[in-house]
Amino acid sequence: MTAPLFPVLRLKPKADARRIRHGHPWAWSDDLVLDRRARKLAPGALAILEDAERQPLGVGVATIEARIGLRLLDRDPAARIDADWLRARLAGALDLRARLYDAPYYRLVHAEGDGLPGLIVDRFGDTLVLQPNAIWLEDRLQDLVSILSDLTGAATLIKNGTARARAAEGLPDETQVLAGHAPDGPIPVPMTGATYAADVMGGQKTGLFYDQRPNHAFAASLARGARVLDVFSHVGGFALACLAQGAESAVAVDASDAALALAGQGAALSGVAERFSTRLGDAFDVMAALQAEGAQFDLVICDPPAFAPSKQALQQGLRAYERVARLAADLVAPGGTLILCSCSHAADLSKFRMACLRGIGRAGRDPRLIYTGFAGPDHPQHPSLTETGYLKALAFRLMP
Repeated sequence: MTAPLFPVLRLKPKADARRIRHGHPWAWSDDLVLDRRARKLAPGALAILEDAERQPLGVGVATIEARIGLRLLDRDPAARIDADWLRARLAGALDLRARLYDAPYYRLVHAEGDGLPGLIVDRFGDTLVLQPNAIWLEDRLQDLVSILSDLTGAATLIKNGTARARAAEGLPDETQVLAGHAPDGPIPVPMTGATYAADVMGGQKTGLFYDQRPNHAFAASLARGARVLDVFSHVGGFALACLAQGAESAVAVDASDAALALAGQGAALSGVAERFSTRLGDAFDVMAALQAEGAQFDLVICDPPAFAPSKQALQQGLRAYERVARLAADLVAPGGTLILCSCSHAADLSKFRMACLRGIGRAGRDPRLIYTGFAGPDHPQHPSLTETGYLKALAFRLMP
């Protein structure tokens, strides 16, 4: 009998092997037989996963001290996880984006959505920003740099190692240039008719959120001649897209002065600066102040951070989404539109929608749902992982 290519991890008899056979890419540590040999596996080591009857389920990356004990990389237990394997996965991800977009500005790799657990890569022209959020990727960083440079022709590759997920794998918080040179300043990014300013060295996450692209486009389709309020605006995501499609004016609200400065640069790059303004401060406080001022807008968009990043935070997060909806609904002119977003995977679409409706109802408004949106196709969802389908956007027409 041929010895297995990698060490073996086995599921306990009571573990649900069908869940993994039917597509789920994770095995929980509590479901694994953690004998003396298993406990010797170093974090990030490759291992074959077997069910309780010793039938192989695939090969993956072991992290038995973490809640997720193994992440499957390949359903073929004989697969060789080497540079050629990485190249095939990365080439497949690039081919999808090349078919979707005319310009090289998109999320190039979306972790499990592209069969590369823990890896995020955003592309800004000839600059790539990598988030290697798992130890197995750190061990293969040079291969990733070499392959990505060869496939894309990118001159600059930057490692953004600031994600919270890295701490769970014992990885340091660090940002560094892996190839090429750091940009002199923000990178102009054309998207949805506007131009954004992405700070890839010091900005939030990789510097820009590509996931909202289709929802930006929907909001912009309603924006001609409209007064727009973009709350939790970051670098002007919705505001600039709406101005590019003829909005009368747009106000961007954010608690970060640096983010609003980048939004202002984007407005200048887009040629819409004279119709763009900002309000710096806590979003809840600013919305309350606008209400006190009697302000009204034809289109209000709220895209807050993840208020419910885990099941433990779900109820508190839903109350925060309800509060956002109530305050924002008061600012929508009769017959106008309110767009509410959530990037909390723990709050599924149904729970988020109910929280929004409670808030709108508390504001005394009469809503009609006209649009439900998600992340763009450069953020492919793994059907078994709600984490990869985190983004929801709901648009309500508030009746006159």
